[in-house]
Amino acid sequence: MILCYLKGVANRGYLEDRRPDSSMDPCVVTSLLDEMTILWEPTLEAEALAAQKLALNARGKFVIVTKLDAFDMPFLNPYLDSVGAPTFQTGCNFATGGSTIHPANPASLSPFSFGTQVNQFGRFKARVLDLLARDNRMQKFLPSAERFKKGLYMFDVGQNDIDGAFYSKSEDQVIASVPDFLLEFENGIERLYYGGARNFWIHNMGPLGCLPRIIATYGKDASKLDQIGCVISHNNAAKVFNTQLQALCTKFQGQFPDTNATYIDIFSIKLDLIANYSQYGFKQPLAACCGYGGSPLNFDNRISCGATKNLNGTKVTAKPCDNATEYVNWDGNHYTEAANLHVSAKMLTGEYSNPKMSKKMPFLVKSKSYRPRI
Repeated sequence: MILCYLKGVANRGYLEDRRPDSSMDPCVVTSLLDEMTILWEPTLEAEALAAQKLALNARGKFVIVTKLDAFDMPFLNPYLDSVGAPTFQTGCNFATGGSTIHPANPASLSPFSFGTQVNQFGRFKARVLDLLARDNRMQKFLPSAERFKKGLYMFDVGQNDIDGAFYSKSEDQVIASVPDFLLEFENGIERLYYGGARNFWIHNMGPLGCLPRIIATYGKDASKLDQIGCVISHNNAAKVFNTQLQALCTKFQGQFPDTNATYIDIFSIKLDLIANYSQYGFKQPLAACCGYGGSPLNFDNRISCGATKNLNGTKVTAKPCDNATEYVNWDGNHYTEAANLHVSAKMLTGEYSNPKMSKKMPFLVKSKSYRPRI
C-alpha cells in the first residue's frame, strides 16, 4: 500500500496503493517497525539477497513511481522502514512483492496478504492520529486526519492469486476460484470504506500469459499460445477476473453512492503494447532483458536476474541486456522502466478508466506530460 499526499491538487489527500501484485511493488521490505515481526526470506544467504536486491533495483521504476514522477512527487518511505527518521507527509508505501488477495498460508511467498495490508493501514492510521494528539511537532512528519479522509485508495490486484492457482489447478478450476478472490477483496475495501475511505482507484490484472516466465513454463506446446505468443489459459483467466472485478466496482459504486470508484484497464494497455511493440519503439515484446538462455525468451526458471549459478557443469550469470529501453519485459516477471513509462502515460490520458478520469479526476490529465512512445 502506498499513501501519497497530492500537494496543490483539488480534493487533495493521500494516494493509497495496496498491491498484492509484485508487478508494481516499488521497494523491498527492509526494516523493523516497533512491535512488528518481519518475515522476509530468512533462508537466503547474504550474497543471494544482495544479488536479489540488485536485480530488483536495476529493473527501473514501477508504474506507481513513474506516476509519482508525473506529479512531481518524491519517492515514498515504506511502512516497514520506519526505523530512523522517515517522513510520511508525502506518503507511505505498504507494498510487498508476492502478496495475494487470498489470506496467506505457510506456503505463501509473502505473509502480507490483502487483509494484512488493510490491518497494517488501520494500525498506521490509529498510531498516526495518536501521535499527533500527543505531540503537535509530529505534524512535520505525519498526515492529519483530514488528509486520510480525502485519500485516493489505489489497488493493483489479482495476478499472484491467479498465477499461484495455476500450479495446482486446471484453467476451469482457476476461473472457478475468481469469485472467492474477489469476495476477499470486496470485504477489504468495505472495511476501508467504513473506516472513512471514499476515493478508490482500482487497476485490473495485466496479461499474465504474456510474461516470459509463464510462457517458458506453460507454453512449450505451441497450441497453448495465441497469435502473439502468450499463454491462452492464463490470459483467459485474467479476462474473467477483470470482467468480474469491473462488475464489483460497479456494484460497490452503487452500494455506496458517496464513493468514487474508478476502474483502470491495465490489461488493454499492456496487451496493446506487447501486440504492437514496434509502433511504440520497442524491439523485444516477450523476451526478458535480464535473464539467461537467449532467444526467444531469454528466461530460465533455474536462475534469476543478477544471479550466478552452475548449470549443467557450467558457471553462468543471468545478465541484463545492453539496452533495456528496447525491451518490454525486464526479468521474466516485471516490466522495464521504459514499458512502465508507457503504461503510466496511457493511464494518465484517462481513456482506460471507467468512469473516465478526465471527468472524475481532472488533475491527473493536467500532470507533467508523459507521452507514450509512438
